[in-house]
Amino acid sequence: MSAALARLHARPDAALGPAPLPPGTLVHVPADAPSPTALAVMLHGAGGSAASALQLVREAAEAHQVAVLAPQSAGRTWDMIERDFGPDVATIDSALAHVFASFAVDPARIALAGFSDGASYALSLGLRNGDLATHLIAFSPGFATGGSAVGWPKVLITHGTEDRVLPIDRCGRRVAWRLHGADYDVRYEEFDGGHVVPPALADAAFAWLAR
Repeated sequence: MSAALARLHARPDAALGPAPLPPGTLVHVPADAPSPTALAVMLHGAGGSAASALQLVREAAEAHQVAVLAPQSAGRTWDMIERDFGPDVATIDSALAHVFASFAVDPARIALAGFSDGASYALSLGLRNGDLATHLIAFSPGFATGGSAVGWPKVLITHGTEDRVLPIDRCGRRVAWRLHGADYDVRYEEFDGGHVVPPALADAAFAWLAR
């Protein structure tokens, strides 16, 4: 995997001017969000959409006044999972540039987050961009690739003990164990349930980001 292809270049303090929002991308900013605000880039699962990703965390975002950026993958799932980093990184970078030019984002509270394949992608991309992403939120991830890691983002992982899509023993537990062993600050939460994002854990994750 090319390290260069996995790098995000948009930054909250960069005066790049207005940038177009990529097609299919959604931005949600709570009406009472502070300025600057915390930002979560929420990535959908395989076969999902930006709308489905936003729906998973919208209530938590409102409760904790966190802005949400929900990009749309070019294919059925994210590029690195099918091939290598490429067009989806460019989409996320362009979407971030749009957000950073549109409203003030707190550089100390920027998360890459996702569910299922989106969680695996958030971890894999986030570990390579820890100089931008301060937090990584992975709801039921399958894996995390950590080559060419940059920075030390905090990590939160949740996984259901009855998950039949991405079984917890070889997915969530293994990912958490490996990242903890690599000296990342890892918070790991298991719950009784399947391949889902329980609202209570979405709320806890956004509270963790917002504090």
